[in-house]
Amino acid sequence: MKNHILGIFFLVNYFAIGQKPTPIPCQYEESMKKQGLVNIFDFDPSILIDMKYSSTDNFVGKDMYGCIDECFLQKKPAQMLANANKILMKKNPKMRLLIYDGGRPNSIQKILWDALPQYTPAMRERYVANPSKGSIHNYGSAVDLTIAENGKALDMGTKYDFFGELAYPKYEAKFLKEGKLTLKQIKNRQLLREVMKQAGYLPIEYEWWHFNALSKVKAKKTYAMIK
Repeated sequence: MKNHILGIFFLVNYFAIGQKPTPIPCQYEESMKKQGLVNIFDFDPSILIDMKYSSTDNFVGKDMYGCIDECFLQKKPAQMLANANKILMKKNPKMRLLIYDGGRPNSIQKILWDALPQYTPAMRERYVANPSKGSIHNYGSAVDLTIAENGKALDMGTKYDFFGELAYPKYEAKFLKEGKLTLKQIKNRQLLREVMKQAGYLPIEYEWWHFNALSKVKAKKTYAMIK
């Protein structure tokens, strides 16, 4: 009881003099900063952020990132992403890019890889890069994202991190004919690809949400892996 009363005393006095608790630095974010990665907000604060691996709304169903709340990228990819958002806003002032993931430590890459034991290694690499080889995310040069209008994510036909052919851009025409995707959903995806490609990003074959600022070969030559 005595300790409890003393704790309340110090707590009351702490706030009475107007002091604020010092935020604890995020080890992952600090590591990315030291390697030269930048917060996308520093280039465009109008971009929306919803880091899916810092929540339970992902294919693992667990918070994988913990303290990572912001999207960090290498400087050039960050500039490209900010440009993509400007291109989008010129097309529709009510729209913004909504970021789901950016730079990712390789230590977390291994956790994501191990979370898909039901797939063969070859199939698994369609969705999560082998950590021994590294993902372009691990070099701060890839981003997962969508488009939001008035703050609400557009309908892209599948959720983020959907593992299946319905998320493959190359099969969109097929699924439109079969009635599994609507024309509006495909146009939303096309708009995302359009603004990202205009900014210099490259789409991939298996995920409508994933874009690379450069090839993996060039990323490895240009940047150090985020550990």
